[in-house]
Parts: sequence; C-alpha cells; structure tokens
Amino acid sequence: MQTILTKNNYLSVFICTILLVACNSNSEYSFYKPIENHQWVSENGIEFIVNNLDTISKKNVFINIRNNKDYEFSSLFLIAKIEFPTGFTVIDTLEYEMTDTHGNWLGTGFTELKENKLFYKENVLFSEKGEYKFDIQQATRGINDIEGKIPLKGITDVGLSIEKVK
Repeated sequence: MQTILTKNNYLSVFICTILLVACNSNSEYSFYKPIENHQWVSENGIEFIVNNLDTISKKNVFINIRNNKDYEFSSLFLIAKIEFPTGFTVIDTLEYEMTDTHGNWLGTGFTELKENKLFYKENVLFSEKGEYKFDIQQATRGINDIEGKIPLKGITDVGLSIEKVK
C-alpha cells in the first residue's frame, strides 16, 4: 500500500510541476502552419495575423522552423515582413544557421524532425492597437536556382511566437 501511495505522490508532484510551468509561460502568441508536401515554394509566404491588445509590454518575436533530414542546406534565408495596423511595413532579410560546422542539425528534437526557435525581433514594443500581419518567405537558393524556381525541401512547418520580455 505504501508503494502505491509513494507512486501517486510522485505523480501528483510531477503533474503540479508541469501545470506551474505551463501557467508561468510568458508566451502571448504561438502558432504553426504546415508546409504542403514539405516543399516550400519561394512565392508562398506564410502569413500570421496577430491582434495586439498590450501596447505597454516589450516583446520578443521568434520565427519557428521545423525541418526534417530532407533539408539540404546548412543555413536558411528568409524575408520577413511586419505590417503594422496603420499600414507601416518593415521588411528584413534574415539568415539563420541550421547546422553546426560538422553538419549536425541545430535545434531540438530526438527524431529526424528538428525544431528551431529563431530570434526575429528583440525587445520590441507594439505600440499600436489592432492587427499586425507577419509574412515569412523563404529566400534560400541552390547554386543552379538563382531565380528561386525550385521548392525548398525538408521544411515541415513554419511558426511564429511572441513572448513578453521578463
């Protein structure tokens, strides 16, 4: 009987810990969109619409990429755009490393699927109330694909997350 009680106590402590961690999350927005057939065409931007109600707290914005073993490059080039509620637009060209110098995947995950949480904007204040539109396009090119006609293979999902700065 005492063994069962001890196992139940450990289980209760474990569940409470998970609930506390989940409740203390500073995440305000997190959403993923799947890439059809894991082939991302450069013209196909991934759009996220975020309605901002908090105009006081600073935020960190992350682009989240899930890739599998079919991804062929050591880095990833993206064009990211933010359209503010007033129509003002900011466009950035970004480069992220996807492997280390030995060709090992960066990111987290125990299977062939790796998840990368990539900094996009740090300590930003979204001071306008309303809809913010985020658009993310891939701009990675192979040596024989200057115009971006060949889809980027191995990207399974693209996500966006926004977190309050602690």
